[in-house]
Amino acid sequence: MVRTLLTGMTVLALLAGCSKPRPPEKERPVEPQATQLRDAINAPIDKAKNVEKQLQEAADAQRAAIDAQEGGG
Repeated sequence: MVRTLLTGMTVLALLAGCSKPRPPEKERPVEPQATQLRDAINAPIDKAKNVEKQLQEAADAQRAAIDAQEGGG
């Protein structure tokens, strides 16, 4: 009797282990959670890009002024 019970439980355990896996739940997009960290990292980079743009504009204006004086003199 005990042997039959153990055999039956073993078969049930094997069948449960061989069942089809359940499909994953509907995936939803991950919500950004590190926005403050990302903003803290990107702030100096954005500031440097703006400074670079200003320097380039100033250099272009200086170059235009020099060219205008050379051509007019």
